[in-house]
Amino acid sequence: MSSDLIEFYLGAGPDHRGRRIADIWEWPDEELERVHDYIQWLFPLREKSGFNLNAPVLDEVAVSEFRRRPDLKQNLRRSLQRMLEFYGLDPSGDEPTRAEDAAGRLSVKYNERLREWVTYGNHNHLRITRILKSLSELGLNREANDLFRTLEEIYRNEERKEFPGISEDTFRFWQGAISQR
Repeated sequence: MSSDLIEFYLGAGPDHRGRRIADIWEWPDEELERVHDYIQWLFPLREKSGFNLNAPVLDEVAVSEFRRRPDLKQNLRRSLQRMLEFYGLDPSGDEPTRAEDAAGRLSVKYNERLREWVTYGNHNHLRITRILKSLSELGLNREANDLFRTLEEIYRNEERKEFPGISEDTFRFWQGAISQR
């Protein structure tokens, strides 16, 4: 299965449904929200997915390939960039930030996307845990830590609210995901 994952990440092979990585990167936000079996391919883990039984599982060969090959790391960064855009975060700086307009106000896209995923018990919280774990496992620790700092800022804003959209348990899972390595 690790060879299928490497082929997928190089753009030379499809996932279990015949989709190519470049196609997924181009999906509109609505598609990324609606479809639930691509995230395991974009951000593989060592554990078998309970949701997608056809998802790849990282082994030592795949981890080694991702950690040593710049082309695989670059494509992993591209997957991260797409997901940051999906969450309304700005991936253009040294670390992701909440997307702002030219006047420094939070962008419409950020506010729209925030309403979609910063809701209590949202399935995107699990996706984010997966993203953090996968980045850390595959050698993109800086990117995982940068994302975590942005998520922490969002969480701290949420915890001040009467009905926060991110639970303390979710935040602890995110902390654990980056501290695993």
